[in-house]
Amino acid sequence: MLETVHNHIIEEMKLNTRTDIIFVLTSIVLNFMILAINASLASYSDDKLDVMLVFVGLAAAVNIVAEAGLLKGRQNRYRLLSGLLKMYKDQGVEGYYDSSLLQNYNLRYVMFMLVILLTGIAGILVPFMVF
Repeated sequence: MLETVHNHIIEEMKLNTRTDIIFVLTSIVLNFMILAINASLASYSDDKLDVMLVFVGLAAAVNIVAEAGLLKGRQNRYRLLSGLLKMYKDQGVEGYYDSSLLQNYNLRYVMFMLVILLTGIAGILVPFMVF
């Protein structure tokens, strides 16, 4: 039974990782697309502010969803790894998994969220600077 629980936790962590990758890549790609579209609109036409604002709203919404998704992903990873560490401790094999990895994963999530935030800000602000 213990092996089944262990495998289930590992599968949950894999699913969590795939979901995080989707959030990060989608938001970054969308931020750069919105940056390019809005910068193009801003540099070639003075009457496209309404279209630019729609894209700004889209960028804001996607970035908020991505940030919220990453926060949940971070919480899930922490809980799953904490469960694994407890299981390893109960089995006397906790020495094979360094618990400081929890802090490293947390830092990685912060960096992912910062990248999303910064590309989102650039995607919103730069076109208005060109406009």
